[in-house]
Amino acid sequence: MADVLFVLDPLDRIDPRADSSYVMVTEALRRGHSPWYATVADLALLGSEAWAHTRPLAVEGAEIGAPLIDGGAPRLRRITDFDVVLMRKDPPVDEAFVTATWVLDRAKSQTLVLNDPASLRSFNEKLSMLEFPELIPQTRMLRREADLRRALDDMGGKMILKPVLGYGGRGVMLLSEGDPNTSTLLELATGEGAHWTMAQQFLPAAKIGDKRILLVEGEVIGAVLRVPADGELRDNFHTGGSPHGTQLSPRDLEICAAVGPWLRERGLFFAGIDVIGEYLTEINVTSPTGMQEVNHLGGLEGDETTQAKFWAAIERKLART
Repeated sequence: MADVLFVLDPLDRIDPRADSSYVMVTEALRRGHSPWYATVADLALLGSEAWAHTRPLAVEGAEIGAPLIDGGAPRLRRITDFDVVLMRKDPPVDEAFVTATWVLDRAKSQTLVLNDPASLRSFNEKLSMLEFPELIPQTRMLRREADLRRALDDMGGKMILKPVLGYGGRGVMLLSEGDPNTSTLLELATGEGAHWTMAQQFLPAAKIGDKRILLVEGEVIGAVLRVPADGELRDNFHTGGSPHGTQLSPRDLEICAAVGPWLRERGLFFAGIDVIGEYLTEINVTSPTGMQEVNHLGGLEGDETTQAKFWAAIERKLART
């Protein structure tokens, strides 16, 4: 049995019906592990040691599908006393998130911390795909309006704008040549030139949806097609996208074969990559979602679920240490 620390958002934000962190916790309980949790505000450095105000996790009424609750009195504990730490704080990657990774850095030499905190800081979810230029659409990171207008022309008169530190589809816009609102959209995207935005070639296949492919230790454990709602550009579940079953194409497998070892080498144990048509468009590593959708669409139960595969891989890592 392992002592497990989940670094989470407040429990009332964890949706039992949709959140991947929820099934990670319930699977830990099913396997006999002891899950605890802390928020980023609970983390601290006492001298050179990482500590946290922690609380045991339980399911209300011990019934799967019920909310997560505090299962007992809080305790101040050394983070290195835990066998595993799972960093599952949702974006944004802001000051609190980055500071939490510094705290977890102090523990990772003595306990298993997933995903690797230094890699969480280093690899931006929008820009990490630039490591794979042969797999991605035309992409630029710009902040000057003239440069963005030139990119629009180079990309055939249609491109997607994404905030570099954005998440969940927030702030994503489609810009088309001739749009009378072009100047306004570019001002919004860059904060009137105050920050960079990512400009990415528009892919017509986006109308069909994108594939969220989940990888553990660089290996595929499941995939779901996210289809945008009628009249909506974005297909994120938070913006009304709907989940559909899907199969991986030879190109999808080629992308996974390239990205998987890169993730593994950097301690990015759990990731969700996004693929539109033939192209890799994002590598999500902060707090990827999609586990429950894959389970429901595939009718997966017991040891076949995504969370069971996730925990089996953790247990193999613990057995090697």
